[in-house]
Amino acid sequence: MRRFNPIPRRYAREYLEAAPTLVWLVFGTLAIGVIGLRWYVDRGLAGVSTFLWPLFADSPAATFLGSLAFATLLPALGRPLEDAPFNRPLAYLHTLAFVWLVETGLWTLVALNLGFGAYFPDPFAYFGVIGSHLAFVAAAYLLPHAARTTRGALVFALGCALVNDLADYGFGLHPPLRYDPGMGLAVASVCTSVLAVALAALAFERMRV
Repeated sequence: MRRFNPIPRRYAREYLEAAPTLVWLVFGTLAIGVIGLRWYVDRGLAGVSTFLWPLFADSPAATFLGSLAFATLLPALGRPLEDAPFNRPLAYLHTLAFVWLVETGLWTLVALNLGFGAYFPDPFAYFGVIGSHLAFVAAAYLLPHAARTTRGALVFALGCALVNDLADYGFGLHPPLRYDPGMGLAVASVCTSVLAVALAALAFERMRV
């Protein structure tokens, strides 16, 4: 089955097979996560249980997962993407990282446009935040070029995403917004979660077991 990936394989090779670019991806995504975590610190992170931080600080959680997923490719440096190691635990990690990055990027686009008047035309709060979070989606699509998934990994990622949605709108752990999200954003969030998993199913090759 032909997979869907908007990033051509030749570009994925340039980023994932060369040491400078892969190291940049690992530490760049990690640095973005640290910066994002600092933003959440100023907006109530200290008042949230440490165990719930990954559910409250969605963007840092996504970039930390992305950084970890890219780091697993470091042992394959100097070899073609086809030789990258994969196994069941890596399939779960790579699938979850893809889903979290894509869902966070799509959610940000939807959330800021549902509250359009509260953000536009602020250059950073609207254009900067949307642009940076859509970059999460681009980064995510590099992973399927060197990774595999399984049906179990997809189900696991969907379950995690839906639990996150429940925590966000059932227990008020959604990222801080300039407006009351209401039911509209809750429904949209579930849709972006399901869409992110569907895109993962289309992008990744299945691991043969």
